[in-house]
Amino acid sequence: MSANGAGVMALCLLIAFSHLASSTTSAAGKPNVIVIMADDQGSVDLGSYGATDLVTPHTDALAARGVRFTQFYAAAPVCSPSRAGLLTGRWPVRAGVPGNCASQQGGKGALPPSEITMAEMFKSAGYATAHIGKWHIGYTPDTLPLAQGFDHSFGHMGGCIDNFSHFFYWSGPNIHDLWRNGTEVYHDGEFFPDLMVREASQFMEANREKPFFIYYALNSPHYPYQGDAKWLEHFKDLPYPRNLYAAFVAAQDERLGDLFVKLDELGLRGKTIVVFQSDNGHSTEERAHFGGGSAGPYRGAKFSLFEGGIRLPAIISWPGSLPENGVRDQTAHSCDWLPTLAALTGVGVPAVPLDGRSLVPVLHDAAAASPHDGSALHWQVGEGPRADWAVREGDWKLIGRSRDTSKGGDSPIVEMQLFNLAEDPAEANDLGAQYPEQIRYLRELHEKHLD
Repeated sequence: MSANGAGVMALCLLIAFSHLASSTTSAAGKPNVIVIMADDQGSVDLGSYGATDLVTPHTDALAARGVRFTQFYAAAPVCSPSRAGLLTGRWPVRAGVPGNCASQQGGKGALPPSEITMAEMFKSAGYATAHIGKWHIGYTPDTLPLAQGFDHSFGHMGGCIDNFSHFFYWSGPNIHDLWRNGTEVYHDGEFFPDLMVREASQFMEANREKPFFIYYALNSPHYPYQGDAKWLEHFKDLPYPRNLYAAFVAAQDERLGDLFVKLDELGLRGKTIVVFQSDNGHSTEERAHFGGGSAGPYRGAKFSLFEGGIRLPAIISWPGSLPENGVRDQTAHSCDWLPTLAALTGVGVPAVPLDGRSLVPVLHDAAAASPHDGSALHWQVGEGPRADWAVREGDWKLIGRSRDTSKGGDSPIVEMQLFNLAEDPAEANDLGAQYPEQIRYLRELHEKHLD
């Protein structure tokens, strides 16, 4: 190598190492972040959201030590696009995930590698990053967690697994689906929520001296309902299938309690921001015994763009730095977490158009305006003329096309129905005939959004 070539290489190495050092230095003292995403948990299925027949003390304690939202929306009423919106801060359609992704290796459908995830955002700021639990936004080498900004990954790559055998079973042949950092691993007979706690605990111990980001994506209370025997006994007098669902929710909450205990043992609770939300409403599919969860006063469930499919429990807690026992009625959205967490931790947001808005002013002031006041929230599942879609601006919400899945089965398609959510949160009274100009206006917003 020539002297000039050696000098250029040395300069490049110096720049690279300087960037790494400055990134690590800038990360020092920053809070940890754990984002917990439940799977198919109903709109009101926590004690802190009014459920009187469930046992959720640990998640409720998180709400008591933080802020919970009453008008919080998922990015979609179904799994993959909801997760894509959370991890990118962008509408799922913009992020390239209009519907569910592959559940088997090599299958089609994935979050494009070009999208910048929350993990990449934190990793670039010097954080250690881990995915633990469910993935379901890509099952090819360049779309798996390690290729999307995560240093460590443990869990299943498809839509769901049996919690003891760790097999995916939607369609034959049954396929084992449990991986650690790209290598298939076997933990036969071990309860998956316990495995998640153990994996997260080891990761936190290994990275306790530097900030870490954990995407903690639960496989519960998604079917199969597999609550502990003690919880099945506890809820035996609840009607079927609420008893099965309640037992699984209680098992989930108990393991979240174990995760929080580990944070306390490591002395990290005050240094850690914890976010909790569900990915979409409760399932009324046959595999979910046609129900079990609850949308409370809202219409719809999983797969539906009525409120019960997208309006969900959401909590953020950072003891000592955010208000405690707070309730916020402002509209908020899953895409908001990325810019909110960036602002709270002082890391830079990705240099791409974001649809999420920072909720920090709302977190600190119950009287602050929603960052979405004066703009619209959009949802779409699928593509083309048969796509389901809805739009909300202010109190007005237009269901462009969707179904009411409250009772499961093949419910009829609903199109162009207009609701005022302030007066009618149950979406029982279609006001389209009275306000055709409002339908035209919201439909135009949707069409501009697609452009």
